Amino acid sequence: METRPEQPSQQTGDKKAKKKPNLLLITVVLGTIGLVAQLIWVNWPKPVAEPEPLNPELASVIDRLPGTSDALIYAGLKDIRESLFWQEVIPDSLKEMNWLQSGQELQEVIRETGIVPARDVDTLFVAFQHQNTKKQKYLGVLWGSFSGKLTPDYLRRKSKAIEEVGNQTCYSLSDTLWMCHPADRQVILANSPQLLRKFLEPEKNFLVRDSVTAALIDKAIHKSHFWFTLSSTYWTLGALQSLTSGNKDVKTLGNLNRIKQLALSLKFDDGVTGQTEWIYQNRTSAYFASTFLWATIKLSSSSGTRTTEPAKALLKELDVMQNLESVIVKTDLPLEFFKPETQSQENQ
Repeated sequence: METRPEQPSQQTGDKKAKKKPNLLLITVVLGTIGLVAQLIWVNWPKPVAEPEPLNPELASVIDRLPGTSDALIYAGLKDIRESLFWQEVIPDSLKEMNWLQSGQELQEVIRETGIVPARDVDTLFVAFQHQNTKKQKYLGVLWGSFSGKLTPDYLRRKSKAIEEVGNQTCYSLSDTLWMCHPADRQVILANSPQLLRKFLEPEKNFLVRDSVTAALIDKAIHKSHFWFTLSSTYWTLGALQSLTSGNKDVKTLGNLNRIKQLALSLKFDDGVTGQTEWIYQNRTSAYFASTFLWATIKLSSSSGTRTTEPAKALLKELDVMQNLESVIVKTDLPLEFFKPETQSQENQ
């Protein structure tokens, strides 16, 4: 009787065949979980800091703005000057710098009246409106120590024309500079007489009329020291591209051409706390922008790159987060960050 050689068990082959579908199934399941997690993350509202309230006097000024705004800029200069950061970090040369640059006529007024913007201006607020591709209309409100320097007699002698608007006297120092001095500690500037008239005879309710800017003001977390909003896509792209013009790689980072609005705020105390929020067209764009930005920051701050050491130190302090249609970048820099020599001495 012949003995037939044993043949491989068909059952063993079946088991091996079944392993491939199992691996495929695991891959599909993991991929599905990853996709669902990504969708949840993109559409999940993250917790954000509660914004500081607007100063009531500033809120009343903003409410008088005519039309809609392309950009708002606020600087609480007195509060900044009283901060520990200003007193211990800012060099004296910068403290006395004439930062209020707005045409020859205004510089003449500053020189002839003896106003020192670095010391005399306590608060600055400027609103911009689009005029054409090259020019912007602006209206600025300054609070500070102007009594005895910017007198009515001086303004009359300096003016090319005088006009009464809204129970206030307005002076035309040139075709592009109008000024009103409604109170001892307040001066209003404008490069458009129409804008000044509409501000002095307001229709009010700006924050209701310009809902985009109103939402951006809420996104400026820190209200007391420095903040600005860019409601116009043109302004936003111009600001970001000018900031990144020195780096061609960063210039195209994070879908810059898809950003619609931007808000930024800084607080100076025993260091610098800051946050900026970039608003995109949709949540997907914001997610990919935050991912690219986070990866670029990590790569640029790693060892072996050409990034300078101070820049690496700053990049490591940046926190990037996507929140619905926004990309939020924030930082909290202690006073020691700006005094590396002091920190090194303490470590010795």
